Amino acid sequence: MPAVLRLFGYLRPYWLRTLVAIVSMLGTAGFSLVVPWLTGRAIDVGIDADRPYLLYVFAAAVVASTLLRGLSAFGQTYSGEWLAQRIAYDLRNAIYDHVQNLSFSFHDRNQTGELMSRATADVEAIRWFFAFAVTGLVQIFLLLIGIMVILVQMNFKLALVTFAFVPLAVLSAVRVSSILRPSWARIQEQMGTMTTYLQESLAGIRVVRSFAREPERIAGFRAENDNLHRLQVRQARLQAFNMPFMTLILSMATAVSLWIGGRDVIEGTLSVGDLVAYIGYLTLLALPVRRLGFLINTFARAQAAGQRIFELLDTKSEVQDKPGAIELPPVKGHVRFENVSFGYEDRSPVLKGITIEALPGEVVALLGATGSGKSTITMLLPRFYDVTEGRITIDGYDIRDVTVHSLRRQIGIVLQDTFLFSATIRDNIAYGMEDAPFEKVVEAAKLAGAHEFITSFPEGYDTWVGERGVTLSGGQKQRIAIARTLLLNPRILILDDSTSSVDTQTEHQIQQALQFLMEGRTTFVIAHRLRTIQHADQIIVIENGRILERGTHDDLVQNDGFYRRIYDLQLRDQEELQAMARSRTGETNGRALRVDGRTGVWP
Repeated sequence: MPAVLRLFGYLRPYWLRTLVAIVSMLGTAGFSLVVPWLTGRAIDVGIDADRPYLLYVFAAAVVASTLLRGLSAFGQTYSGEWLAQRIAYDLRNAIYDHVQNLSFSFHDRNQTGELMSRATADVEAIRWFFAFAVTGLVQIFLLLIGIMVILVQMNFKLALVTFAFVPLAVLSAVRVSSILRPSWARIQEQMGTMTTYLQESLAGIRVVRSFAREPERIAGFRAENDNLHRLQVRQARLQAFNMPFMTLILSMATAVSLWIGGRDVIEGTLSVGDLVAYIGYLTLLALPVRRLGFLINTFARAQAAGQRIFELLDTKSEVQDKPGAIELPPVKGHVRFENVSFGYEDRSPVLKGITIEALPGEVVALLGATGSGKSTITMLLPRFYDVTEGRITIDGYDIRDVTVHSLRRQIGIVLQDTFLFSATIRDNIAYGMEDAPFEKVVEAAKLAGAHEFITSFPEGYDTWVGERGVTLSGGQKQRIAIARTLLLNPRILILDDSTSSVDTQTEHQIQQALQFLMEGRTTFVIAHRLRTIQHADQIIVIENGRILERGTHDDLVQNDGFYRRIYDLQLRDQEELQAMARSRTGETNGRALRVDGRTGVWP
């Protein structure tokens, strides 16, 4: 119930439109109650009193009441739908805004398909609730109260007989509601599970096709779809039973009223017009009673959807601006990790006692096996996660004391998993600076080694990139991602294995561009190839979340440690061959000079 009550808070900004819906609803209920009374008066006054001219008056009154009821119904329906659409609009925005600001740890724990289900199917359930159930339930309540009062005034004895059937309808409604609410909760959860399965299958379609796993994925989706279908059929069976049962109760009340009321008419204690009006009010009650099953179903579904939505909206981001957080001023890039430890939730620590100092303009390379904690170190710097022990400072500012937005605006990141949006190449490069002049976009692309292949496309920078950049090669996507970061001109760079998807020639081009751009900027580089980090000011070797070795390339090569072993595997043979080539080139050049001085010809 609290979830439904919270939903009504979304009506507050639209109180005027809500007032129009309420007035229209009152008009619909009021004019509906007038028609049976007019019919009864027409019979008693116009026919039994032998004054036929009054039939025209009552007929005109019935037509007028019907027209006014139709006008009120239009206002009720339109205003209700307008409010429902607006609330759905606000909820979708609230969900999207909230999810965008939640920390990485939340997205680590939650599946994309489940979040999509809450922003679509659950919001749609809320829209139906406000479009049909809110005004419908209130209207039914008003009609019930109005009809009960009128029936008591018309014939107290007959009303008591009729009201004996009301508890049956109430008990049925309460029972069905108590069953439908958890039923809808299970349906919404299963919808999220199925959406997640579908999203994963579509996102990984190339892997599925590569391993010929289409039959297994089809069977898996069919199983999830069967579970959803089974739950929906069970819910439909409950609803299908409830509506005829409510109609049966009303029909029994009408039959008993005709039997007892007919005897009263014969005995002369009840007029024909009053009996017709009485039956007319019972008939008027038939439509809302039949709708009650649908409205209860909608109400139960809204309860389940509201709980799921508010569960998401009530989730607090683990990374937030502390009270009194300040804007980080333009920094020089002096970064310090001071005895930093970190762990994901309750799992064992991923990092333990990390201490790193990077002076402005220095290049710090992080090296280690997969899962050693390299990427986690760089994810702590822009506060994608918060440290569990120690602190990180930039130019002396503890990053937890400054606003997250001002911190991240001064850090440029190229992640290992390159992601491009479905937009033009120009839009993707300018993603972090939408108002960037085209010349700046081109300059960033040139520095990232992307300009040449971009201009080879017929539409150049206006070439549309497919979903997640599928129309580009891995190296092309990587260079566009680098250009996107370089356009921000940040004081601190994080390059998470940013040249892993390019060939040797492209890597060399990117390294040349990065060497120029790293001048005056503090850069953290994660790489698996020593060739990309051997000129770093510091090379830090990470193993099991701890710093194993630290120093320059020349220092670490002298030690018999992890770095030396990687060096022996990757670079020793290349460097020895290059040294031999340089030696031979030097000898050749010396001989060429001597011979040239003597004869002027080199055979």
